[in-house]
Amino acid sequence: MGKRIRAAQAVLALATALCLIVVPSRVRADSAEQIDSAVNAALPQLYQNQPSAQMLANNAKAILVFPNIVKAGFMFGAAYGEGALRQNGATVGYYSSVAASYGYQVGFQEFGYAMFFMTDSSLQYLNQSDGFEVGVGPSIVVVDQGMGKSLTSTTLTQDVYAYIFDQQGVFAGAGIQGSKITKINR
Repeated sequence: MGKRIRAAQAVLALATALCLIVVPSRVRADSAEQIDSAVNAALPQLYQNQPSAQMLANNAKAILVFPNIVKAGFMFGAAYGEGALRQNGATVGYYSSVAASYGYQVGFQEFGYAMFFMTDSSLQYLNQSDGFEVGVGPSIVVVDQGMGKSLTSTTLTQDVYAYIFDQQGVFAGAGIQGSKITKINR
């Protein structure tokens, strides 16, 4: 029994080390220009694939776009990416998104996501908080394709709408997950 426990601990340690090495090294943005370039490429792609996202953009106070989040895990998981907050089409700040999870999970995935801040209070919460914790504070609705088809400017009732886009790779499993969005200097 002791050998199995040591073997399991060794596998978990290796998986954790892999997550800590692979995730940050795959997503480091060297400059504000690189982040802006990636956001400039991601938004049109999102709008083309999800027309309701364009409608949200027309009504949003601001849009926070993370064009490339990298997620990896085996029991322990981690995700990281950097993005830009846009108001009236201009970048007004840069942010990182960090998530950690634990549970039955395995895989590697890259994806992007955009958060549409629909109210002044939700944008104020982002700007004044010491890290915006997803699930705490303003209400956030993740829009899937089915829901996106039924959104109209008169049915918008939530503080923040989020779209996940450009998913690549495979990540399976469920776990206890937390993510934090923090302003960064670029």
